[in-house]
Amino acid sequence: MPRIPAKKTSEAGLFLKLAYRIAGRRYGAVPEPMAIAAHHAGLLRASTVHELMVERASKKLPPNVRELAVYRVATRIGCSWCVDFGTMLQKHDGLDIERLKKIDDYATSPAFTRQERLAIAYADAMSADRVTVTDEQVAELEREFGRDGVVELTYQIALENSRARMNSALGIVDQGFTSGDACRVPLP
Repeated sequence: MPRIPAKKTSEAGLFLKLAYRIAGRRYGAVPEPMAIAAHHAGLLRASTVHELMVERASKKLPPNVRELAVYRVATRIGCSWCVDFGTMLQKHDGLDIERLKKIDDYATSPAFTRQERLAIAYADAMSADRVTVTDEQVAELEREFGRDGVVELTYQIALENSRARMNSALGIVDQGFTSGDACRVPLP
């Protein structure tokens, strides 16, 4: 149970009711982090606009690379909500979610490409207690993805660190997006 309860639809104003309706249609249920952030209307609006803009702008990296790096952050931080939601997003993007079970062995597993290994290792380096990214690591990523790709990857990893740490601090746990218990979102 989260440390702060979700804001109920009955307590919501017009904007929040609309946001809940859109989220419910898009994901099958209102994401709990959104319903908890709803206690601060200004930050909820800012976060919603930010997330939509980041989603639209993140087109330089292959989706599998971006999503695996973000998923890795969620597992490193220990955010079960992020793992649950991220798995659903990957499934809906047509990505192979079975290999997520092997992510701890990414460096040697044939389930991951060279590009994916580089991105996951970068997520590890950025998500440690102390950032351990090296010049060589960034140079290799730049050769592989270009400067705009490195900036996108860095931004996505940093953003997921923020999401995962906030969710963990507020006690937000998995919501059943992958099991279908909370959300019955049809595959595209």
